[in-house]
Amino acid sequence: MTKNQHTLKKACYFQGKGLHTGTYSHMKVMPAPADTGIVFRRTDLRSKPVIEAIAENVSNTARSTTISHNEAVVVTIEHLMSAFTGLGIDNAIVELDNIEVPILDGSARFYIEAIERDGIQDQGVPRKYIDIPESLEIRDDKTGSWVRIEPAAAPSADITVDFNSKILGIQSAHWDQSTDYANEIGICRTFVFFHEIEYLFRNNLIKGGDVDNAIVIVEHPVTEEQLSSITYLFNLPELRITDEGYLNNLQLHFPDECGRHKLLDLLGDLRLAGGYLNARITAYKPGHSINTKAAKALRALLK
Repeated sequence: MTKNQHTLKKACYFQGKGLHTGTYSHMKVMPAPADTGIVFRRTDLRSKPVIEAIAENVSNTARSTTISHNEAVVVTIEHLMSAFTGLGIDNAIVELDNIEVPILDGSARFYIEAIERDGIQDQGVPRKYIDIPESLEIRDDKTGSWVRIEPAAAPSADITVDFNSKILGIQSAHWDQSTDYANEIGICRTFVFFHEIEYLFRNNLIKGGDVDNAIVIVEHPVTEEQLSSITYLFNLPELRITDEGYLNNLQLHFPDECGRHKLLDLLGDLRLAGGYLNARITAYKPGHSINTKAAKALRALLK
């Protein structure tokens, strides 16, 4: 188990559109002193306000995780937070000149590659692991989802997802400190079902979505009219459905890439507990809402 806190050796730069708002952002991820944790700074706002990445600051979980404090809001932080966790980054300052973190390819891949390329710095200060005194379980009776956090000597996570989908089936994924996070979890992309797209778009979500930053699963027969509508909404080239049930000529990284992405999200959301959990995490049908509720309940338990 890593004993010390770590930060980046050098600042990393990213730019691109946000998945949900469609706004274009420039983002700078910088080294930070020991015990800083993860903080976001909105450089486009007059006072350049800072938002601490903790569960109490979660303000929206509609298809992504949003944190806010006073007038400052940052949308879709989960993939970057997951990269920090998977790579062992304790402290970082994230500067953003717009409301949403760039989605890039829909995974944590490009964050990981940039941080690993420039290196990670041992800060010589002991890492503050979070040890929990008792088991904690959060359930959502409406969806059947649950997240269980149990005391353990080292962190691990196991998830199972079931979307009642013939294409996806039931998928499971595992992570612990021996897992190659960068190549087995971090590269797994976000996904959406084709029949959800128009509804989400009309409700001011996935305005930056396209076939380059999300896996699109086609579960039901699709009419030419529906294809044309989605093509128009997203200003996309011609759309095709593969024999496997995915939109366009998609090559999955893993047969269970969607399940692994839900694990990516879970690791990012639970980082909002404020640090690294010495806990065994088990989750069924996890999502941003129940993930962040678990992080918030854990912080309340520790207080």
